This record gives sequence, C-alpha cells and structure tokens, in this order.
Amino acid sequence: MSTRPQVSVHGVSGSDAGVTIVLPAVFKAPIRPDIVHSVWTGVAKNKRQAYAVASNAGEQTSAESWGTGRAVARIPRVGGSGTHRSGQGAFGNMCRGGRMFAPTKTWRKWHVKVNLNEKRYATASAIAASAVAPLVLARGHRVETIAEVPLVVSNDIESLTKTKDAVAALKAVGAHRDVARVVKSKTIRAGKGKLRNRRWTQRRGPLVVYSENKGLVKAFRNIPGVETCDVRHLNLLQLAPGSHLGRFVIWTEGAFNLLDNIWGSESVASAKSGYSLPANILANADVSRIIESQEIQSILKPAKEIQEKDIRKMNPLKNKQELLRLNPYSKTFAEKKLGSIKEPKTKVKNAQKAKFMQILKDN
Repeated sequence: MSTRPQVSVHGVSGSDAGVTIVLPAVFKAPIRPDIVHSVWTGVAKNKRQAYAVASNAGEQTSAESWGTGRAVARIPRVGGSGTHRSGQGAFGNMCRGGRMFAPTKTWRKWHVKVNLNEKRYATASAIAASAVAPLVLARGHRVETIAEVPLVVSNDIESLTKTKDAVAALKAVGAHRDVARVVKSKTIRAGKGKLRNRRWTQRRGPLVVYSENKGLVKAFRNIPGVETCDVRHLNLLQLAPGSHLGRFVIWTEGAFNLLDNIWGSESVASAKSGYSLPANILANADVSRIIESQEIQSILKPAKEIQEKDIRKMNPLKNKQELLRLNPYSKTFAEKKLGSIKEPKTKVKNAQKAKFMQILKDN
C-alpha cells in the first residue's frame, strides 16, 4: 500500500466525491501474523465468563466403603436394598454419577496480561493488512465490486439514522455483496452450543469505522455481519476476527484523517505517549533474490570464477587445482615430501642386481 500515496473519497451515492486523501503512515506498518495471533489469543481470553461445576455435584449420596474381605473394590458404595442403586459405587470419578476429578473452580486464572506495545503493534498490523486487497479476498470478503481498498466514504454516512439508508449506501459503494454473503452463511451451530444461547453461526461482514456517531451506529446495527467502531478505540478482535488478517473495513473521511493523529507519522506526533510506529527491518523482503543478485555475487566471488566453475562444488582434499588455489605452497610442500622419501637399499636387492649385470656381460 505504501506505493500508492493517495486514496480517493467516495460519496454515499456511489459517485466519486472528487477528493483525495494522503495515505496515513499506519498503513505502512509491518504485517506480522505471528504477533497478531499471539496478541489475539491473549486478548480474546479476557472476555470469558467464569464457569465451574457445582461444588456438591456427585457427592449428594450417603455411601461408605464395605472395606476389605468381600472380594470387591474398596470404593464407597450406596447403602440400602431393594433398588438398582444399592451397592453401586459412588463419589469416585470412575463411578457412574460420581464427581469429576479435580472439579473446576470459578477462581481459575481467566485473564491474560498482554503487553501494551504488543497490542499496539498487532493493531497497527491489522490496520495495514486491511488495505491489502489479496489478504481481504483471501479472508473471504466479496470486494470485487468496490472501487479500491481501503474504501473511504464521505462523512455523510455518519449522519444516517435509518437502516434502509445504510443498506442503500452499502449498495452504492459496492459493499453489499459482502452482506449478502453473510446472510447466506447463517447456519445452526454444531454441538452443545445450540443449548447455550449461541444457536446460530455466521460469517463477518464489513467493519465501519467512524469519527463521530451522528446516528451511524443505530443505522448499521441491524444489518447482518456489519459492525461499527470508533476510530479512537480500534479493537484487534474486530480488525482481525479469529486472528485472521484482512478484515474489510469501510472508513469515513473523518476517521481516515484522524489516523495520523492517533498513530503518528513522520511529520505528526502520535497521540499515544512515547509511541512510534513499528518500522520494517528490510525494505525488500525477498532476501534470496538480493543475495543471488549479480551485484552481490560479483563482490563475493570474482566474475571470472563465477563464469568458469562453481567453487562451492570443488573439494580441495580431492581436487589438486582447488587445493593449489587455496594454498599455493601445497605444490612445493608435496615435492619436498616426495624428495625426502627414498627407497631403502638392502643387501639382497644389491646382490640380485650384481648377478643380473654379470649375466648381461657374459652374454
């Protein structure tokens, strides 16, 4: 997104408002899925409600062990007679109707502390990812018909108070296809959640970020999948649901202009005390392409050797030319070593040689 310095503002009626805005610096923040996943996991745990089994569950019976000598286990057994329940095991976690092992308690540690700077890093990454069209499409949003990503609309949308006007505005800017996808996705949840007041599941639609609520929240609150959020209170759980980057965000013009004041830029100080936006370590993330480039390789190896042979495949222990290139003294050393080794002369060998020479003279 940093290659496109300006973004167009679109009217509620769907036409271009003829205004362009400089892209805020937060959209140039590094996109770090690992940090987003870690922070999202911790933050999501802070919304949980404490639960536990009843403190007396599985122990609401009078049972005593029969002791030893009856060729049965020493588990407590229900007393009485004349019913199926009499004589059955009780209390133990392996017994039918018994308590669970280590019953859950409400004073469990439910909340997780997440570092403030980490949360800000993750939120900035989620904002930057919302401006990358491939990531938005990969997340499942239908943004094929919108003009551009990020989508910025005029401040007139903040004054809408009727749901039908909000739907018309979404259709005008091409975002209603995503709402239709949400409506079609509504299904009954699988499992026990159906009994626990979460019977239905559906996908997430667009997130509308505003600067002033002049009726916008009321207009959009009844549209399936659509959520609203103040630009001053951006939430990672909304920007990256399920820790998946690429939420389809609709910005109002006022909210888009406030991003530099909230997150800071090169020319504007951040509203967050002592905070500066994270920067990319590398301008080009294609490290292998940089290393294998001719400019780098020509410095690491002489150009002539790159053309003639690949040095990395030569073993100096087996290849004499490579050994000589690495150690020019190796040739002299080898000659001196061979010159110092002489065959030992034995008396037997000399006698055989004298006898052979005598035969040659006689003949």
